[in-house]
Amino acid sequence: MDAGDSSTPGEVRNEMAGTIHGGVVQAGAVHGDIHFHTGIPQAPVPRQLLPAPAHFTDRESELAELDELARSGERMLAVLTGPGGVGKTALAMQWAHRVHDRYPDGQMYVDLGGFGGEPPMSPQEALGLFLRGLGLAPQHVPVDLAEQAALYRSLTARRSLILLLDNASDALQVRPLLPNSSTSAVVVTSRTRLTGLFADGARLLDIRPLVASSAVALLAKAVGDDRIGAEPDGAEALAGLCGGLPIAVRMAAARLASHPKWPVRRVVSELADEQFRLATLSPSTELSIQTTFDLSYRALDHHVATAYRTLALHPGQTFGPAVAASVLGCGLAGARRVLDQLIDNSLLEEVAEDRYRYHDLVKLHARQQIEDREAPLRHVLEWYLAGAMAADRIVTPHRRRLDYAFHSAPAELPRFDSREDALAWLELERANLIAAGQAAMASGWAELTWHLSDVMWPLLLHRKHYRDRLAIDQRGVDAARRWGNRFAEADMLKRLGRVSTTLGLHHEAEQHLRASMELATANGDQRGAADAREALALLYAETGRTAEAVTEFSALVDANQMLGAHRSLGLSLIHLGTAMSHVGQFTEAQTSLARALAIFDALPEPDPYNRARVLVTQAEVHCRAREFDRADDIAGETLGLMRELGSPEGAARSHEVLALVARNRGDDTEAVEHLRAAAHLFTSLGSPRARAVSDLLDNLVGADPQPPT
Repeated sequence: MDAGDSSTPGEVRNEMAGTIHGGVVQAGAVHGDIHFHTGIPQAPVPRQLLPAPAHFTDRESELAELDELARSGERMLAVLTGPGGVGKTALAMQWAHRVHDRYPDGQMYVDLGGFGGEPPMSPQEALGLFLRGLGLAPQHVPVDLAEQAALYRSLTARRSLILLLDNASDALQVRPLLPNSSTSAVVVTSRTRLTGLFADGARLLDIRPLVASSAVALLAKAVGDDRIGAEPDGAEALAGLCGGLPIAVRMAAARLASHPKWPVRRVVSELADEQFRLATLSPSTELSIQTTFDLSYRALDHHVATAYRTLALHPGQTFGPAVAASVLGCGLAGARRVLDQLIDNSLLEEVAEDRYRYHDLVKLHARQQIEDREAPLRHVLEWYLAGAMAADRIVTPHRRRLDYAFHSAPAELPRFDSREDALAWLELERANLIAAGQAAMASGWAELTWHLSDVMWPLLLHRKHYRDRLAIDQRGVDAARRWGNRFAEADMLKRLGRVSTTLGLHHEAEQHLRASMELATANGDQRGAADAREALALLYAETGRTAEAVTEFSALVDANQMLGAHRSLGLSLIHLGTAMSHVGQFTEAQTSLARALAIFDALPEPDPYNRARVLVTQAEVHCRAREFDRADDIAGETLGLMRELGSPEGAARSHEVLALVARNRGDDTEAVEHLRAAAHLFTSLGSPRARAVSDLLDNLVGADPQPPT
């Protein structure tokens, strides 16, 4: 007994000091049995999962991947990431309900509130919930995070649990909640990628929007098979407008369910207007795709938020880091860092190496946040023009061009080591260049629109893309007229007339070509008038007016020689040789072609494509003259050349000649292979020639052509 003790002599005192955890025995004298009581009573098995999601649809591949992770023999840690509303929580909940019997010690769930507009739940608060769920009395839950985590690891050791950690904001929020058990399964959902958990053994699953058929199936589950089945096209269109996001599909379904007399097409028409689509899909704050995206957007820092808004002005479906770097003014490395942050926040998707895409509804949301659209949009469009101009100068250095004064200063432009690289870039960006032209026209920038049409000529020359070309050239004509540039109008009318001829629109072709000739003549542009006349002569040849074509091409040979237009002279000689061969003037045709070959060989700026065209035409003329051995030699050479030059049309013509040679030799097997190859190439180009070649193949084998293997 201490000197300061106030107890009386002979009195027994029993006191505790300090912090005590766990059971304690206090005794002065013990009579009978001793009973130990811990602070952790036997708790029921936790069953904290929310109910299984209603109308859950598809996701079989994702469920199978989760099953595979669970069978790995190690603690399962799966991170489901994707944009808000894509169905991450529903997927996690569906899987947990399917497999809960494999985890006899229970299921635990917490919404970590990472994207709810309020501060996310702290690890201490989440651990407190879990410790109490595991049976710990509230008064025994430690306050300190380290003590909480240590006790949690002790309580979860050797247990077999499912933990669903929903809406996590970052790895620091999740890591203390990981159980100390190799037989437990943890599924985390987040709009960010939580790459910090990779060190803890996490596997990342990117959750994509539903495919169209699954989105329609979800609609049918929510609204009824009969109603959706009665309008399959409308249901497909509605699913498409929802972009496959389950939250959007459910809201569209709710709209239909609340109006049982409405046809599906009524809601389709409501959502068709992009300006009101997000509002229509946001009937309340509890069920709002607008709010879902707003919360993700508010979580971005200033620089990334600016990129989110600005890059959404991109008119195409996918884009690369270089255009992002140019419009953001941050260099390639900086652009990649920003793009990675948007990807990590599930606001952008990387669809291939260095190719990025917004979900349609996310893009609508991002565009709503931007006020000054004109300057960044024009910068994007001019970046594509500048890149295509660089490619154009390499592929077709010889052609006439108009100057363009850039409003912005595009940076990080592509660089090309060869014409093949330049053509490959034009092909890669074809859809974006078309979309850029459409956006320029919609913005009223006529001069820019015309240049975006003009600069696609190298690609259209080599890869054809006939249907695209028809729309591109028509847009170019309209833009030139709005711009008020008669030279630009005449040039684009000539192109439009030529593609109209190829597509069999002969009446329209003749109108366009005569208008082009008249404009060029009025402008004093002799070269332009001769080019339009050349295209008109090709129309004559195409429509069986071969004698007129020969006369016109002969006159054009003289005119181009007088103008000193050597490349145009070479082209006229090719066309003259072709026309002569169709009227049986084979010797004269080959003389004309030999002269054309000499001209292309002597050009100061090489034109390998048109030189190869001379050779293909020579092979065709030899074939018509039944000089099959010579035709075979030349066509074999040109097939390789056209492949190297990236010209499927030239390769298809070579295959045609080789097929005719093989057939003459009685080798039908080889003939069939060449015809199949030609039919496949012509079909891929949208060329009317595909039908004639397919008919030849049908006659030879009695079956529809199959693409070459």
